[in-house]
Amino acid sequence: MTSWDPAALECLAAIVEEGGFERAAVRLHITQSAVSQRLRTLEAQIGSVLVERTRPVKPTSAGRLLLKHAKQLRLLRADLARELQELAPQTGQSLAGETVSIAINADSIATWAMEALDGLVRDGLPLEVVVDDQDFTQELLRSGQVMGCVTTLSQALRGCAVQPLGAMRYVAVASAGFARERLPQGLTRSNCNRLPYLSFNRKDDMQAEFVARCLGLRSVSLRQQILLPSCEAQLRAVRAGWGVGVLPELQVRPALEAGDLVDVAPGHALAIDLYWHCWNLDSRVLERVSRALLRTARVLLAQPGRIEGE
Repeated sequence: MTSWDPAALECLAAIVEEGGFERAAVRLHITQSAVSQRLRTLEAQIGSVLVERTRPVKPTSAGRLLLKHAKQLRLLRADLARELQELAPQTGQSLAGETVSIAINADSIATWAMEALDGLVRDGLPLEVVVDDQDFTQELLRSGQVMGCVTTLSQALRGCAVQPLGAMRYVAVASAGFARERLPQGLTRSNCNRLPYLSFNRKDDMQAEFVARCLGLRSVSLRQQILLPSCEAQLRAVRAGWGVGVLPELQVRPALEAGDLVDVAPGHALAIDLYWHCWNLDSRVLERVSRALLRTARVLLAQPGRIEGE
């Protein structure tokens, strides 16, 4: 069986994660030519190109397989370091450098996931949290870029385990002034397409789905969208009267209770089911991450559901 050089695998991972050879060299504390040489040696051993020389660098299909293997080795080293630390604390074994990469959607980061991860980070676990839309985080797991992800997809990938987390409830909100001026009757079929909506990015169709299902429409094409790739920025924009936001109830509940924001579709909430996927490996570190996320999600998230008020 072929054995891959761990240093070369880490070099590949650094190139992909840093987006290029120069930054990978800085991270690994070696020269750029040494980075190139390690990659060439690994490619010669594999018999295939491992990265596309784009900006940023992207792994090929073979590169993604080896990237996943490199991250699995990191996880094994992290498990070993933790076990040695427990066995002999005086050895000073550290998890430094054995980063555990997970993908979490931005709304979860803004509401419940930080609380879930707090204890792990305080305990010294080096985490890398990659943020993407909840419908696309699974692709990061599929490509081997992360070891686990929070996603809306329930079907497990090959070699992965999946567990339900609960449902994130979304409500449509606007500032009190915006609601008085533009939505005196609340969200209706006659006014829904004349309003500006806050969206995370062009992949984000949450607002159109909410409006369509709330008002009993087959589909909705929202004409005015303001794209802000930050949950906190969207909340600030809604407070400032920029438009309507379909935001997590956990995030906006204090502002609703204070009267700063208004629920423009009372009685309606879109419940999006979330799932935790991770590699199906016997890893204490990965198990701790999974347990922390599941424990907090099941306290703060709703039971898996649907649009309410239909």
